[in-house]
Amino acid sequence: MSNRWILSEYDVESPFQQPAQFLKTAKEHGLSVTHTRMFGGRRDGVELLTVQNGDFSFTTIPTRGMGIHQAKYGETRIGWNSPIEGPVHPQFVPLSDPSGLGWLDGMDELIVRCGLESNGAPEFDAETGRLKYGLHGRIANQPTEDVVVDVSDAGEMCISGEVRESRFLCYNVALKTEIRTKAGENGFRIRDQIVNRSAQPSMAQMLYHINMGAPILGEGASVVCPATEICPRTDVAAAGIENWSTYDAPTTGYQEQVFFFQLAADEAGQTCALLKNAAGDQGVSVHFNIQQLPYFIVWKNTAAEADGYVTGLEPATNFPNPRSFEEKHGRVLQLAPGQTYEIDLGLQFHPDAASVAAIEEKIAGLTKGTEAKVHTSPQANWCS
Repeated sequence: MSNRWILSEYDVESPFQQPAQFLKTAKEHGLSVTHTRMFGGRRDGVELLTVQNGDFSFTTIPTRGMGIHQAKYGETRIGWNSPIEGPVHPQFVPLSDPSGLGWLDGMDELIVRCGLESNGAPEFDAETGRLKYGLHGRIANQPTEDVVVDVSDAGEMCISGEVRESRFLCYNVALKTEIRTKAGENGFRIRDQIVNRSAQPSMAQMLYHINMGAPILGEGASVVCPATEICPRTDVAAAGIENWSTYDAPTTGYQEQVFFFQLAADEAGQTCALLKNAAGDQGVSVHFNIQQLPYFIVWKNTAAEADGYVTGLEPATNFPNPRSFEEKHGRVLQLAPGQTYEIDLGLQFHPDAASVAAIEEKIAGLTKGTEAKVHTSPQANWCS
């Protein structure tokens, strides 16, 4: 008997049947996982895996690069209300749109990976004007291969799979991913491995677009992070630099503001950032290692609810500028043939004032009272 559920082994006569021992072990620890296939409209064919872990749950999307669609704690949603109303099947996302912005047709998730060949703003060929790299890359709109769900005797559930970004004669890099949660944990942890499958050297980028809206985001909500250096990406962001950490109520016509950061960390490179509500009694923290993800971005888009009231906390291997700009400044991963680059990321929900205060204290301890260097205008080596 196995504690493993291999989704790729299904056939039409026995779909979605979880092994008995898998079900038994999961139930013993208060864990469960549900498989859903959506029908109709732009969602048609999208597959979801929803993990229930006590009061906490989250849904991942194998059809869309194993992104996280949303999470919940009780009745509190962790995610946002995108006007896209997805999840959208990749077949309806025009990544090759000449504008370079086709990626936005599918933007709906709590966590969406940006990469692998590129992860920033669109880039066009200087001579022909043709699109070279679309916004945020292709990995979020690739299907996941070899999806497996494991549950250990110790009560940890793991969803794993591989997402391949490949084009004959052009690019051959894969993302091997594991998403883990322990019984009673109000969150999950991601272990990603970027693998160069080619016999030749290759390059890669990765950015985790972690998007949150109401009810945690609202007027008076704030970001807490151990910043050592802060830079506005544009003149619009520069105008809001004094209030970069706090949020307004939904505002019709709001122009997005983006801020670039470098963060302090402990001796092992571990750091975290927090979004907390105005009352300080609920929050979500993002945990990562600056040796793997050395850059951090805050995206503020407090537009009207109908237009997508949202903020992004975004750890990354680089800043989300056009790839050639990042390559010029040494912020692109260089992968030897067969080389693997590992990334660890965690998301935790804080359901009360005490847990919010505890993570704030941890963040404060990383800077040891040192003030961040704040740039009042975009910097030439950070902003394209």
